[in-house]
Amino acid sequence: MSENNSEQKHIEIGKKLQAARQAKGYTLDDLQQITKIQKRYLIAIEDEKFDELPGDFYVRAFVKQYADTVGLNGEDLLKEYEDDLPKAKTAEYSDHIAQAVESRASQHKTIGNQVNKTRKYMPTIIITVVIILVLAAIWFTAIARSHRDSSTRIDNSSVSVSGESRKKASSSSKKVTKKPASTALKLTQASRNETSVTYTAEQLKADTTLQINPTDRAWMQVRANNNTLLNQTLNANDKAKVKVAKDTTSLVITVGNARSTKLKIGNRTIDFTDNGRYQNTRTVTINFGSQQGSSSMASSSSATSTNGQRTTTSSSAASQQTTNNDANRQSTTATSNANNRQQTNTQTR
Repeated sequence: MSENNSEQKHIEIGKKLQAARQAKGYTLDDLQQITKIQKRYLIAIEDEKFDELPGDFYVRAFVKQYADTVGLNGEDLLKEYEDDLPKAKTAEYSDHIAQAVESRASQHKTIGNQVNKTRKYMPTIIITVVIILVLAAIWFTAIARSHRDSSTRIDNSSVSVSGESRKKASSSSKKVTKKPASTALKLTQASRNETSVTYTAEQLKADTTLQINPTDRAWMQVRANNNTLLNQTLNANDKAKVKVAKDTTSLVITVGNARSTKLKIGNRTIDFTDNGRYQNTRTVTINFGSQQGSSSMASSSSATSTNGQRTTTSSSAASQQTTNNDANRQSTTATSNANNRQQTNTQTR
């Protein structure tokens, strides 16, 4: 009968420890990590195979540590099953083992407290890390955007400079290649009086433009080869442009208000008032293609004038000689008459 009670206690101690472990929700692996007792020894304790443990003195120590870990009182359990557990070698050694087990338990408790503290502060740590990451992302984004803006400004300025260079080059090439026909136009004054002036010029090589800019109200008329191109009154600061064909031989401009009118032909200013000297000039005539003819006529006129001057000089000389001869004759006659009168008076006496 006593043997049956002993076996029942053996079964009860193993089941009691296992039931306490399961009530705590620990697995054998969890218990091994907590107690640092190998899993096979824990299984042996639950199966009450104490002979598989390293020695008799480990049985009591492991059972006590097991009981304390799963929430049982290890000392009471050892006293309850005092007769059923193997005896330790010495009491001093058993105390040493118990102290080692307690130190391990306190270590585990310390670790558990540290884990709990870490878990307590974990949300704060996570929030801090998230804030740092967000600020870092904003900072990097700002730097990247600044670099992109700088690159864009450099590219835009390069494009702008390149475009301006192209425009300048294009305008320069246009200025070089485009040569208005009127730039070579040369006006030579042929004649002038108080109300009109006549110019000669070479024949136009291309169509050109006559620009009329009155600063006061003025009536204007433009005729080319006896064809009327303009006949109207212009108000102050009105601008009129008249196309002059390249085959024009005679251009007649009638100006109603000379002192307030500016004339340009092919961007060449026509100084028809001679810098304001002739404010009453009304008619401006330009004969195209007659510049050489005018030069020849001027030369012929000059030669004719020279010959005429020579003839006049000769005639004057001959006339002067005749006058002198007549005077001599008259003097001789007068002298002769005086002598004759003197002789007559002598004879009479």
